[in-house]
Amino acid sequence: MTVLLGAIADDFTGATDLCNTLVRRGMRTVQLIDVPSPGTMVADAEAVVIALKSRTIPAAEAIEKSLSALAWLQQAGARQILFKYCSTFDSTDAGNIGPVAEALMEALGTDFTLFCPAFPENGRTIYLGYLFVGDLLLSESSMRDHPLTPMRDPSLVRVLQRQCRGNVGLVPQYDVSQGAAAIRDAFASLRQAGFRHAIVDAIDDDNLEAIGEAAVDFSLITGGSGIALELPENFRRQGLIGDSAAADTLPPVAGAAVVLSGSCSEATRAQVAYMRERAPALHDRPDRGGRRPQHHPGSARLGDAEAWR
Repeated sequence: MTVLLGAIADDFTGATDLCNTLVRRGMRTVQLIDVPSPGTMVADAEAVVIALKSRTIPAAEAIEKSLSALAWLQQAGARQILFKYCSTFDSTDAGNIGPVAEALMEALGTDFTLFCPAFPENGRTIYLGYLFVGDLLLSESSMRDHPLTPMRDPSLVRVLQRQCRGNVGLVPQYDVSQGAAAIRDAFASLRQAGFRHAIVDAIDDDNLEAIGEAAVDFSLITGGSGIALELPENFRRQGLIGDSAAADTLPPVAGAAVVLSGSCSEATRAQVAYMRERAPALHDRPDRGGRRPQHHPGSARLGDAEAWR
């Protein structure tokens, strides 16, 4: 196994999204659910993404899980680490993005990293440090009323500074638009001025590719799935991976299929409503103590209930 990129994702959905980004850019990628046992081997992969459930748990637990994932990825030989979080920077004033990032930095022996949750393909952009969802500021979007992590401050510099010990600076759009060399210079200026963290503007994929190229030597990168767009090409330029034209080739899987949704976001609720009109559906709640899920009124019944035991 030749692992070049090791990623730590704070939830399963985001981990899957990151895998999709890496594979589309030609990098053979394996996703793991939680931290494997020491010595566990995976299929030949150039990137391994470990999906945790650490977004809303206490910060100390999130740090412990993330450091455990880091240790496994380092044992697997990962040359660069990516800490992946949501493109809406879901967190509270206490974390967990800042505390986990600083713990990873300390473990990796680095004093500087970048933060860029932008994902323009999904309408997430950053301008002058302010996060937009479509044409709305984050604080005016549906994320304002998220039940677990309401996001009511669109300034990522302010949000991250409340979570971090180190100073948080900004690489603005003007520098980003000048390309990778200008971004590297901006990183160097912030670092020299005593900043440990940099929020980086990005309004399109070209920006994200330039940011990724500028961070080729970073031991730790943090961001949403979009920040990974250029990372496979960084390794390709170094001759460490090939074209990987078959990176997205998977063996066929026979049998029935099920779609599981565990999110309560506005977008996911709309997707669930769409599926309920087109397929049998069952509704479960985490507070039901493991009892059989409720059959959703108006939908066709699924098969033998034994499947739910």
